[in-house]
Amino acid sequence: MCSHYQSLKEQDRYWRHFGVEPALEPGCYDLWPGYVGTMIRAHPQAGVGDEAVPAAEAINGLFGLVPHWATDTTITKSTYNARSETAAHKPSFRDAYQRGQRCIVPADAIFEPDWRSGKAVSTRIESNDGAPLILPPDRYQDWLGLTSDINNFLVPYPAERLHATVPVPVQGTLLA
Repeated sequence: MCSHYQSLKEQDRYWRHFGVEPALEPGCYDLWPGYVGTMIRAHPQAGVGDEAVPAAEAINGLFGLVPHWATDTTITKSTYNARSETAAHKPSFRDAYQRGQRCIVPADAIFEPDWRSGKAVSTRIESNDGAPLILPPDRYQDWLGLTSDINNFLVPYPAERLHATVPVPVQGTLLA
């Protein structure tokens, strides 16, 4: 996950794309580690067999993982980006990984630095079709409910399905 992303601006997309009501408070639009934003998780009582309980819900939470042993939330500045190769073993991610604590992060776009000029140039990356769908809709419940092997999810997303744009400089600064 990048260190900067933009959450869904249109609240009705939560229902249209994910089948959940938006969180009561929308959270931030531009998010950085430690900011509060909306995520989608498996409903805590989804497995009780009650059809009235939805499979998933949108809630607000911190961008970045807060391990159970952390003493404060500033750790989110270094726990927002789990690598597929090490998430199962690193102390920061290991317990959540083994318990299957995952969420879906609804995003209009992510931002990554482009270093080709020798300097970090913020670059907006979004899907070619305008939907924030790195995870296919038919896999949402699998991702949220999976408690064992997740290796078939941890694969690179095809670059040809994304496009990048560099924000236009305004008065010597870059808009993010």
